[in-house]
Amino acid sequence: MKTETVTGDAPRLYQAILPHLQGALWNDVRNVHTLAWMVTGLLLSRRSTPSFWLSSVHSRATFAQSSKRRFRRWFNNKAIHPSLLYGEVITRALREWGEHTLVLALDTSVLFEKFCLIRVSVLFRGRAVPLVSRVIEHASAQVDTDELLPVLAEVKGLLDFVGIRQVRLLADRGFCDTDLMAWLQHCGWAYRIRIKSTLILSAPDGQRLCKISDVKLQPRETVCFHHVRLTGRRFGPVHVVLGRPSDDPEQWQVVSHELTSVETFAEYGERFQIEEGFLDEKSGLFELESSKLRDAKSLERLVMVVSVATLLLVSAALDVVERGDRRRVDPHWQRGLSYLKIGHRAMNYALSRGQRFFRTLRLRGGPDPEPLGTRKRCQSSLLESLEAGWHASFQFLS
Repeated sequence: MKTETVTGDAPRLYQAILPHLQGALWNDVRNVHTLAWMVTGLLLSRRSTPSFWLSSVHSRATFAQSSKRRFRRWFNNKAIHPSLLYGEVITRALREWGEHTLVLALDTSVLFEKFCLIRVSVLFRGRAVPLVSRVIEHASAQVDTDELLPVLAEVKGLLDFVGIRQVRLLADRGFCDTDLMAWLQHCGWAYRIRIKSTLILSAPDGQRLCKISDVKLQPRETVCFHHVRLTGRRFGPVHVVLGRPSDDPEQWQVVSHELTSVETFAEYGERFQIEEGFLDEKSGLFELESSKLRDAKSLERLVMVVSVATLLLVSAALDVVERGDRRRVDPHWQRGLSYLKIGHRAMNYALSRGQRFFRTLRLRGGPDPEPLGTRKRCQSSLLESLEAGWHASFQFLS
């Protein structure tokens, strides 16, 4: 059956998606058509369970079981390499990024208490767009740096391909490792990494200064240590900022290869966008944890399907905002929805009216022309407290 002669939401959605996927080097043209149908089913059903996509597929197959077998073969196909295929799609979207700094977030998420999803995402206007994803059989979110560096090397290859050099990477304290920091500095990337309170700070001459946990701050106080070295290996020089956001005894500490200040916390705070992205995938828009797949490589291919859907929706939202049509789908005077939700509503709006959609695939750098309204803006308690007024900032060894 030719989809061009069929009416309905699913065929029109499929026709809008397919052109954005055909540029990759597919081993078999049938595989790209299968992916387009899977993304179609995912966007219409909002479930990552392939059986929910069957009603969306238009093909010569008479029985649903035939389409189900088609999906199963695709997920088990060793010739389908998500890193290569999705890499072509995401780099095409980043070609108009410009000279702006690209902010990345590195994080992990456990799936089904058996697999670990390693993810590097582009932080774009409040949402995390997947850049490189890797699924390994590992029951913990804590992974060795040896597992992370191949993923980051793949990221660097993609960014070098599109000529993006200004990069800042954000990571939580689970990634506090001097080998990782050394690799980032070798690449010329900036970084903001939350560090553990057990680390030791040393002066440039190697003399021990203190353990981070020994520094006791007052509420809303920050302290900066510049040109110091970390751990017994005396890695550095680096710059560290410590902050206590409120009366809560917990203190925050972030390391950077650039001079730190209270603004470093705001820059690090962008990292929380990737956690929102995992929430969208696992229990929000895409229900990834409803999947029945229990194989690392199959799950990695499923994650690619979700990544393509995310990129399409965020790109569609960018198009809507730049055309000045945001309020057609967002009822707030100031933007009150994420770019992901704007894209999904814009897709449904266009489908219901017979309009074109997914016209472009791009992520453009620069400031957001329609930032979230004040009442909708989500900030961590750390940033709220520090911005409310911190009363001391000291710089040592600067």
